[in-house]
Amino acid sequence: MSQGTDTLAIIQARMASARLPGKVLADIEGEPMLMRVVSRLRLSASLDQVLVATTVESSDDPVAALCAERGQDCYRGHPTDVLDRFVQAARVFEPRTIVRVTADCPLIDPGLVDQAVQAYREADPPVDFVANRLPGRRTYPIGLDVEVCSYVALETAWREAKAPHHREHVMPYFYESGSRFRQRILDHATDVGHLRWTVDTREDLELIRKIYARFKPRVDFSWLEVLDLVERHPELTAINMHVEHKGIRDIDSRLIPPDQGNRTG
Repeated sequence: MSQGTDTLAIIQARMASARLPGKVLADIEGEPMLMRVVSRLRLSASLDQVLVATTVESSDDPVAALCAERGQDCYRGHPTDVLDRFVQAARVFEPRTIVRVTADCPLIDPGLVDQAVQAYREADPPVDFVANRLPGRRTYPIGLDVEVCSYVALETAWREAKAPHHREHVMPYFYESGSRFRQRILDHATDVGHLRWTVDTREDLELIRKIYARFKPRVDFSWLEVLDLVERHPELTAINMHVEHKGIRDIDSRLIPPDQGNRTG
């Protein structure tokens, strides 16, 4: 692993999932979902490095093994304190900027990643956090979520955040701390936030597989091409339109409040 990276994308990935166990390695047109996410992020012009952050649990050995097989950098850390996992993983690379993505979003769009990173870099006055959605404010489909922050700000959140959902979901401390952090939210010109392109159920996975099959053999299709596809074929959106999206206050029942002592250095 190299150090001194400017912009690092961290993909949080684990095999445990209440609704669809093992989903991060589910097959999508011959490739594990995690590798679909990695491949699409590698198309981003703004990222210097992509890192998978999984857990030390034995159930996540297959994630680490796949990364080793593919030559993909992987860090193993805390199972439920994902904020700690992110900070410890980032310390390996010493980045200035961190981009958070989750492994259950195989339609993540490199163009949207570039847009968010550019908005972060060019903000005047500077900001600590950029995202293309907030709880209760979403204009992009679920599954295209991009969050960008400085490493310095992430470390601040790591030292200060105590609520369980702040620890597990990494970024809520930024947008629930009032004016503590300067932030910018990116909105799409038209609201298509009702569309669900993430994978948390079998129906979600069925939809994603059908979308990839429609574009095969291409893997560089944009989110706007997917939007055009589902608008022309509403039967695709119908596959998972009944699935309820989990909220940021839904946490792993095993979450143990982190030891404040391990956040001081």
